[in-house]
Amino acid sequence: MPPARGEVVLYSLTGEGPDHSPCYGCDHDMNTKQTVPENPPEVLIGQRLTHRSESVATAESCSGGLIAHRLTNVSGASGYVRGGVVAYSNEAKAALLGVSTDTLAAHGAVSAPVARELAEGARTRFGSTWGIGVTGIAGPTGGTPEKPVGLVFIAVAGPNGIEATRHVFEGNRLSVKEQTADAALRLLLEHLA
Repeated sequence: MPPARGEVVLYSLTGEGPDHSPCYGCDHDMNTKQTVPENPPEVLIGQRLTHRSESVATAESCSGGLIAHRLTNVSGASGYVRGGVVAYSNEAKAALLGVSTDTLAAHGAVSAPVARELAEGARTRFGSTWGIGVTGIAGPTGGTPEKPVGLVFIAVAGPNGIEATRHVFEGNRLSVKEQTADAALRLLLEHLA
């Protein structure tokens, strides 16, 4: 049976010889394997932020709060999660997170510049070390040829600047939201490496 998502499989490469001594590389009892759950990114983020005495805040549109949900599922998250905003409308993006109406007009809500401003807005509004901003089209409606369903921009703002990434995820609405949250957490984790 293949391992489940998020699991690591460890195989034993030792066996036992005819005299019951360890036999490395022989064919005896070689089918031993152990499945160990891998730490999800939100757990590793929590460990790293705690160790570094840093914090994070989120500004989410298409993920609907799923990133903050995953971060706060970790015990002790109150020590490093400053807060989060679900800003679905352009008005909320501007009023709550300081996204420029000029940026929204020039690039549209689903764009790298808006993701960057969401991330920086979360970081500055909450006074956190790191900010995550996401915007996209979860579907199944709302896509266009230029901006298809599944298009998501993710940004991480930190002490050394802002990085934005572009993704086109496949699947239904929930799948797009889950992939968005996972990619956002992994991007933050890369910055914390």
